Order: sequence, then structure tokens, then C-alpha cells
Amino acid sequence: MIRISHLPFGLLILALACANKSQVIEEVFKLPKHLDESSAVEVTSKSDWIWTLEDSGNVPELYALDKTGAVKNTLSITNAKNNDWEDLTSDDEGNLYIGDFGNNDNDRQDLAIYKVDALDLKNKTAAVSKKITFYYPEQTEFPPKKSKHIFDAESFFYYQNNFYIFTKNRSSKFNGRTTLYQVPNQEGNHAAKLISTFDTCDTFSHCAVTSADISPDGKKVVIQTSTYVWIFTDFTGNDFFSGKSQQIDLESFTQKEGICFIGNNKLYITDERKKKTGGYLYQLDLTKLKGKS
Repeated sequence: MIRISHLPFGLLILALACANKSQVIEEVFKLPKHLDESSAVEVTSKSDWIWTLEDSGNVPELYALDKTGAVKNTLSITNAKNNDWEDLTSDDEGNLYIGDFGNNDNDRQDLAIYKVDALDLKNKTAAVSKKITFYYPEQTEFPPKKSKHIFDAESFFYYQNNFYIFTKNRSSKFNGRTTLYQVPNQEGNHAAKLISTFDTCDTFSHCAVTSADISPDGKKVVIQTSTYVWIFTDFTGNDFFSGKSQQIDLESFTQKEGICFIGNNKLYITDERKKKTGGYLYQLDLTKLKGKS
């Protein structure tokens, strides 16, 4: 056992830094300085580039990084505004999809998903090739009363030609509930189909869902908050909450915004940079975990 009080000042600082570092997630690299508000992470099946974006109020651009964190490409989207881009996903052909459905005030009526073709990802500019819009049939007021602020979302993934969206609960009576919706990968305006719900935990800052993904083999789904990851397995069909769940404490409280699978048992995670904390890409190895079921 190290007696902190007897350490020289320099070693004391190092010891405290190590004590605050998570033993669950591993830092891979620091995100570039201009990506302080990284809100997503995605790796397509056709490339090892790591894609990210920034959310509302930022320019409509996608950023490709290599495994050292160097920027390999900045892709400007020419025909879509960044209203509130929140997440990225991809299909089996390597096309990227942007989730423009951030809805902090629960008043938006222009929720959208944009497709960017795989062939355009190495260009400097690209036009969205398909736009999918949707709405939540359960929402009838814009905005609803604060106790019904349950129609924000920051998380989605592609699976079997549908998108699965996980809401971020901003209710004044926060209970950790996220709602799973399905939207078809088809042009047009669609009523999102409610599939299921799941209750994370009861503190907004630790328990509001900020990202999600499904493993390449379709056997694992993860949702993420600033503090935890939940892993879902043995589910039935597209009700990803119907099987077993495991809660993992990341041992790190920063504003985590992006998560994606790399293979079936490893995850990338990103967080926003706030003052001197965050702004990293991390790796989480699911084979080494112990968590609460």
C-alpha cells in the first residue's frame, strides 16, 4: 500500500492522477483540439477510419481519424444543416448515416436521418443522397409540459434495413427511462414505431442515454451514459430490452457522447472535452468485464 502523505510532491500528483484514471476503459488517443464537442463515433465495415462529428451549432462536417487520432479527412456536407446532429451509424455497404434528431427542448418537428454514400467518404465535399424524416406519434404538443420531455434522442444504430433510436429522457420527473423506436430506412416521413422501454438509473447526469450500437453479429446491443454502459444479450427479434442486461461502471465521469463496436467484443467510446477533462477516444474490452446483471 502506498502512503500518499509520504510521497514527494511530483509523485503525489502522479499518484492522484493514476487513482482517478479508470481501470475499465483504456485511453487510445486524445481527440484533435478542434473536436471539443465530439458527439459520435463510428467505424464502417469498408474502412478502418474512425468517424466523428460535432453536435448542434457546429458546421455540417464529418471527420475521419486514423488509429493515432490524426485527421485523415474532413467531409463537408453541402445540402444539410447541422440542426442538432447527435450520432452516426453505418450499413453493411459502408454508407454512413447522420442522426439529426437532437431535441433538447422537445419542440422539433423536423427530425431527420441523412445518408452519405460510401463512395463519397474520401471526398472533401458530399451531398446527402437520401433523407429520412420521422416523428413520434406519442408526442402531440411541441413542446409538451416538462414532465413529458421524453422526446429528445442522441442514440441510434442501423440493423436489418431499419434504424433503432433510443430516447434521452429530459423529464422534470427523471426516472432513467429510455424508449426504443424503429424507423424504416426509406425516404419519406415515418411514424416511429415504439418497440420497448428500459430504465437505466435515476440521476440524470449519470443515467441519461447518449449513444448506442449493435455488434456486427447482431447478438449484443449497448447503450451508454456518462458513467455506465449497459450490454443487452439473448433478446428476441428487435426488442433489444427483452433479454439479459449487464450494467458496467466505467469508473470515469465525463461527458461521454459516442460508442461503437469494433468487432463483436470491443468498443470505442468518445467524450467531450470540458476544461482539462475528457476529449479522448477510449477502448472497452467486453471480454474483461465484470458487471451487475
